[in-house]
Amino acid sequence: MGPQGIFKPAILPEIPLTITTVPAVEGSPRPYNDEVGTDDLLRYRYRGNNPLHHDNVGLRQAMEKRVPLIYLHGIVPGQYWPVWPVYVTADDPKSLTFTVAMDDARLALHGASLTSDLSDSALNARRQYVTATTRLRLHQRSFRDRVLRAYQERCAICRLRHQELLDAAHILPDGHPKGEPVIPNGLALCKLHHAAFDKNILGITPDLKVDLRLDILQEEDGPMLKWGLQHFQGTDLHVPRIKELRPDRGFLEERYALFRQT
Repeated sequence: MGPQGIFKPAILPEIPLTITTVPAVEGSPRPYNDEVGTDDLLRYRYRGNNPLHHDNVGLRQAMEKRVPLIYLHGIVPGQYWPVWPVYVTADDPKSLTFTVAMDDARLALHGASLTSDLSDSALNARRQYVTATTRLRLHQRSFRDRVLRAYQERCAICRLRHQELLDAAHILPDGHPKGEPVIPNGLALCKLHHAAFDKNILGITPDLKVDLRLDILQEEDGPMLKWGLQHFQGTDLHVPRIKELRPDRGFLEERYALFRQT
């Protein structure tokens, strides 16, 4: 990838190879505000304010010639998730944005043999759907990686460090009005403790202590229950060193009240 958002290697004559959205840094706006519209399509900002800048002209040619591009979505600083193919489908000089739609790579590999049988409206509907589902996947991946990085890639309860066994758990769930994908609404948990947290087998107090359900504490079973769950009753949560990244107390209070009801 190149240093700028719209990258055209010297070997290519006119049309860029990739477009990039830089990762969001907690508490700071992105330098380019690439947003998804109400139609679930990406609005990609021009390079600068000049519609005739050669990078903007290159994307306009990609749109006119229906040439696919690669989209690099910033997850965390230094880490990008590639999505391909993507297509520039509209140009709006007034708002200095292009509209970008994502397509299904498996179908796109077959080229015109499949897409030629689709009407423009059917093709646009398919790309709108693919863009929406891809955006959700990117959103989930970005939240996970930012939370794990804040917790130094270890479970906040048991300190397990195997990244493939770690999740980013929402304190207030995705559908909650305040359940935003921000680090203070997340916990890095291993898969066992994530499942236990989601099922209200264990709760986290507003004072950052682990609290197990009474029936779980009284149950007798094998070593996994004893050492994987019961052992952590009353222990302190391991949280990020940076205060602004720690769990929001208000979120914990609301979630813990639901756990107490259970």
